[in-house]
Amino acid sequence: MKILISGQHGQVSRELQLRLGVLGELIVLGRDQMDLAQPDQIRQQIQRLRPDLIINAAAHTAVDLAESEPEAAFAVNGVAPGILAEEALELGVPLIHYSTDYVFDGSKPGPYTEDDAPNPLGVYGQSKLAGERAITQVEGQHLILRTSWVYSNHGRNFLLTMQRLLQEKPQLRIVADQIGAPTWAGTIAVSTFALIERWQAGDAGAWGIYHLSAEGETSWFGFAQAIGEELRKQGKPCANLLPIPSSEYPTPAARPLNSRLDCTRLQQEWGVSQPVWTAALGECLAEQII
Repeated sequence: MKILISGQHGQVSRELQLRLGVLGELIVLGRDQMDLAQPDQIRQQIQRLRPDLIINAAAHTAVDLAESEPEAAFAVNGVAPGILAEEALELGVPLIHYSTDYVFDGSKPGPYTEDDAPNPLGVYGQSKLAGERAITQVEGQHLILRTSWVYSNHGRNFLLTMQRLLQEKPQLRIVADQIGAPTWAGTIAVSTFALIERWQAGDAGAWGIYHLSAEGETSWFGFAQAIGEELRKQGKPCANLLPIPSSEYPTPAARPLNSRLDCTRLQQEWGVSQPVWTAALGECLAEQII
């Protein structure tokens, strides 16, 4: 099987590259080879390579920057996924695409299900929702996997930033009123592997939108506490943490206060369940030690 992965250096793409190689030939295209802001380039590459599966792991993920460059965000997050879906349909192959909790406004008191109406607060969420809708309008075989609070051992993310700042600063003020599930990119890759295996075995569930994030919930403050506890176990310095409301940490883009995603449907339809976020964090940190 020939698997085309768009995006080369992102957190999810890196983990996919580590885990999917046993399934077939991986063709990983970064921006220099397939710029998602260039529709003609997307079509030409897919028609040339003719993959058996397309995985879109590329995105404009700079949430705050998207507020000042909406055209760039919509080109990559909103338009390109639809083009990928069209090309996948032309080839008769599935498309796996990753989306986000930011398609919701965070006002719901409980976890969001796939049936809840999206209402993004900012440009990033709006562009990702546009991408979802562009894919679903094509009506091909697709999985849109919404995830949340992604981190890993590479790139720029909350885990690595906290590990550095906790050892550099005497005190850190961390937002405590945004609730969600930190999701290791490795977990996303493992789940993607399982979904591909089920599709290959003829045991696929229904195509469509699914939620894929770690089980459990915490705040950014709680996430930082967990990271700090691991540093202390290793005998490393660790800053004191001070919980603050979002109002005391203003950003160009508003964040949803509730980012919890109900992943029941993925388990029921595809038999793929997610680990508790603390367990996944432990796995991720163990890889750092190795």
